[in-house]
Amino acid sequence: MTLRLNRRHFLAGSAGLLALHPFSLHAAANQAHLRIMETTDLHVHVFPYDYYADKPRDTIGLARTAAIIQNIRAEATNALLLDNGDFLQGNPMGDYIAYERGMKEGDMHPVIAAMNTLGFNASTLGNHEFNYGLDFLMKSLAGAAFPVVSANVVKEMGSDPTKDTTLLKPYVMLDHTVTDGAGESHPIKIGLIGFVPPQIMNWDRRHLEGKVQTRDILQAARAYVPQMKEAGADIIIALSHSGIGAADETDMMENASVPLAAVDGIDAILTGHSHLVFPSGTYADYAGVDAEAGTIHGKPATMGGFWGSHMGLIDLMLERDGGTWRIASHAAEARPISKRNEDRSVTALVDSVPAVLASVQQEHDETLAYVRRAVGKTDANLHSYFALVADDPSVQVVSNAQIWYITQMMKGTEHEGLPILSAAAPFKAGGRGGPEYYTDVPKGDVAIKNVSDLYLYPNTVRAVRVTGAQVKDWLERSAGMFNQVQPDVADQPLLNDSFPSYNFDVMDGVTYQIDLSQPSKFDPKGVLLNEGANRIVNLNFNGEPIDPNAEFIIATNNYRASGGGDFPGAKGDTIVFEGPDTNRDVIVRYIVDKGTISPRADANWRFAPLGGASVLFSTGPKAADYVDDVKGVVMEAAGDGADGFAQFRITL
Repeated sequence: MTLRLNRRHFLAGSAGLLALHPFSLHAAANQAHLRIMETTDLHVHVFPYDYYADKPRDTIGLARTAAIIQNIRAEATNALLLDNGDFLQGNPMGDYIAYERGMKEGDMHPVIAAMNTLGFNASTLGNHEFNYGLDFLMKSLAGAAFPVVSANVVKEMGSDPTKDTTLLKPYVMLDHTVTDGAGESHPIKIGLIGFVPPQIMNWDRRHLEGKVQTRDILQAARAYVPQMKEAGADIIIALSHSGIGAADETDMMENASVPLAAVDGIDAILTGHSHLVFPSGTYADYAGVDAEAGTIHGKPATMGGFWGSHMGLIDLMLERDGGTWRIASHAAEARPISKRNEDRSVTALVDSVPAVLASVQQEHDETLAYVRRAVGKTDANLHSYFALVADDPSVQVVSNAQIWYITQMMKGTEHEGLPILSAAAPFKAGGRGGPEYYTDVPKGDVAIKNVSDLYLYPNTVRAVRVTGAQVKDWLERSAGMFNQVQPDVADQPLLNDSFPSYNFDVMDGVTYQIDLSQPSKFDPKGVLLNEGANRIVNLNFNGEPIDPNAEFIIATNNYRASGGGDFPGAKGDTIVFEGPDTNRDVIVRYIVDKGTISPRADANWRFAPLGGASVLFSTGPKAADYVDDVKGVVMEAAGDGADGFAQFRITL
């Protein structure tokens, strides 16, 4: 790569586009309008491209966000561009650089190259910066033409945070120049301090243990912010790679941005980590937060989505008060790069900036070759044609990967030693998607782009702690997928068409049967219908009936664990681990780690016998190629179904 453009090159030709923002128009001789632009949770998304699906995507990409940044700079007399962390990992380009190409001394990481091209003023670290280890992180940061700060990652602890030996500078003071309403230039000292969730010591223990430690975000802030004021900071901006969460302070908070905003001396706060947008109605009912005004404890704040989906923007009207500056007024917003239409189609609101694309074109091309190449093998066909009626290999590989990951994450925690189960559902299972809407990865090589066929959504991994009784009711909720069946009737319809396949969780780590003669305990939305119903029978753990009072860890995803689908035991109050990694990334890592995977369905669940009654269900015509591989079910082809589907008969 030879094309590395700086901000001056990037802005060439923009002079004729200058259009003053209303804040600038209203600035008086003693006032200056400062625009603070934020990106956050980029996760290596520079191109507007989904590498898993191997196709362009208008909702992502720093190259698109760059167009908004360019427009803001053209409008503004004074502007800063800051990144809020999680830039090094999160898509196949990041994995390609870390696992395939590597980072040698002097190498330029592509996302750093893109950020240099855009002329970032500073960044902080996110938790994902540590996923590839400290050596990789430091070699990547060496190419940054901007400072990167982090106040609570410590190599050697001192008696208080200000005595710590931190991994990076805890804060930086930018000697900046602003132009006031009369066109006069004035110096201003802007303090930038960064924070990362202290949970990195759990999430990346294998990389960090014995090398660094973390401090509580608020403890670090209260120590350093007065020091920054003493050093002459006119305004202090917190780069908080931490979500907007509870207002009440607790030790070692992961999502600490609300109490952080209350720290005296912090003037504005950039947030992230949660992959959400602020200001937005998402935070309408949060204590200490004004989602309409875009403030937290009265201070301007923003969160710019994720993967470049939005650019966060804080406008400050600064007023000179003697020899210092104060904030006279402020506003905050998050500007999107695309919009979703009523028909769910997407319209791009900006075009990519060519200079940003050019800065990573080589790595983009190499990543495409990488995702199209095998990263492992499967010795079983991975298909979902029978995922709703029998234990299934495409769901099995997801469960195997989740258990593999959560087993590592539970080590060293109070939950270590509890049995780990896994809940996973088939996402591609026909229905409204049509007779070709099924996972179908043949035995042999597995490429990274195949993972999107196994797992459609960018969910993150979570774990919940539940009882044996909740395990049973979780499965009762899933069993609402099926219609009630009469024991002595032939060819009854099996599947409840109003029940979405993504709510049909299969549980690995236990064995069980589903008695279809029983009514469903829950309706398709999870509302209790028949309290005494017991479709789940012969539910065993380690060959013995499950103890209703025993405790288990269930590996699942953020949607389910937070209440999605309204499952017993998964209402948001049983979460014991919130993984920073997507389920897709975990599957890729699992395949790379194992080399060859063997996700053979073991028929740990099946239908209870019903004296020869039979049921019919529809699936894709290609299911005929795999029908002989299905275990635990007596099944045969039953002719053509409607709309191009094929019918099969199961004898119970």
